[in-house]
Amino acid sequence: MSMAASHAANKKLSDAIFGASAACQAAAAKVGADKVTNATIGAIMDEQEKLACIPTMEKVFRALPITDAIAYAPITGLPGYLDTVVDLTFADMRPQGYTAACATAGGTGAIHHAIANYSEIGDEVLTSDWYWGPYSVLCQEQGRKLATYELFDAQQNFNIKGFTAKVEELLGKQESLLVIINTPAHNPTGYSLSEEDWGQVIDVVKAQAAKGKKVTVLVDIAYIDYAGEKNETRKFMKMFEGMPENVMILFAFSMSKGYTMYGQRCGAIIGLTQSKAVIDEFADAVKFSSRATWSNCNRGAMTVLTTIQQDKALLAQFEKERAEYYEIIKQRGAIFMEEAKACGLNALPYKAGFFLSIPSVDPGAVCDKLHDDLIFAVPLKKGVRVAVCAVSIAKMKGMAQKIKNAMTAVGQ
Repeated sequence: MSMAASHAANKKLSDAIFGASAACQAAAAKVGADKVTNATIGAIMDEQEKLACIPTMEKVFRALPITDAIAYAPITGLPGYLDTVVDLTFADMRPQGYTAACATAGGTGAIHHAIANYSEIGDEVLTSDWYWGPYSVLCQEQGRKLATYELFDAQQNFNIKGFTAKVEELLGKQESLLVIINTPAHNPTGYSLSEEDWGQVIDVVKAQAAKGKKVTVLVDIAYIDYAGEKNETRKFMKMFEGMPENVMILFAFSMSKGYTMYGQRCGAIIGLTQSKAVIDEFADAVKFSSRATWSNCNRGAMTVLTTIQQDKALLAQFEKERAEYYEIIKQRGAIFMEEAKACGLNALPYKAGFFLSIPSVDPGAVCDKLHDDLIFAVPLKKGVRVAVCAVSIAKMKGMAQKIKNAMTAVGQ
């Protein structure tokens, strides 16, 4: 017997990431954490394998007045926070157009709001075939389906042909389309679209807009603070200037990674359009969705961000500390990719970020075999994900060869 509504009766969450993490924790309890390589965690672990926290953020967070920690925030977020996240999203690369923002429960909340308001019930939402698993869950929960295109072509370049074909297919049966693009420092591959890639994407979008179709592009920038120099990584945003009125650009901003405040669940959705009427509609729609889900967001986290950003000395120290973590992650990724090349392991093109991936026809078998070496990674549908953010430099050395050996051992 089921008491749940028909659309909820068979909902079960199967999360490969948390499953792999649980297996790793069990092994660590048995043999000791120093002997285990935990490549499952999507959070920065320092070189002592402790959860990293940017010191200036901790200092500001602990000094919050109690009222900022416990009081309600406005539904859309504190005004200073909203102005600041727009500035942070674009840096010096802000395109011309109308913008607005609304606080969300992490970057996940921004994706929720985009799906809820910029795709039709029953329609398909498009992203790449390598994607963060909750995209599919978020679509399913809201009565949509997730469709994918192959992210890479045979030369492991951005697959514009595959993207174009899938956009044309979906807009052949839908009047509108939401496209989710996670860049720069894509989860789970570490790939970043180049300006040339973006130019091709925009050409496809404009071609559909010229046919009267409505297209919304959500850029998930959760990892942008670990992708390189802030203006260099945002150059592509200038390319959104002058888009047709039936093209909407959205950004999913997150405090989780850039501020090491994962559990505080604070982010924002930012809208960009050439139409005043469309941006007003956006502001109303996302505010409504916020009230209908979490009501309002974490006031304390918002205050931390604005306090840091509005104090030049604090900001300089904060950015210095964050850059140090970025350099560590960058070094870890470089070690893996150099060793992968040396041993002939086919890793996908990693540019930056928390994760890299290795294609596999049976990722589960590879990950199970890696357990023999006390290495724990995440089996995805198309390959094995390694969290370079979580693996120390010492343990990163030799990992590529061990993954290559595991793949050979299971016949891949």
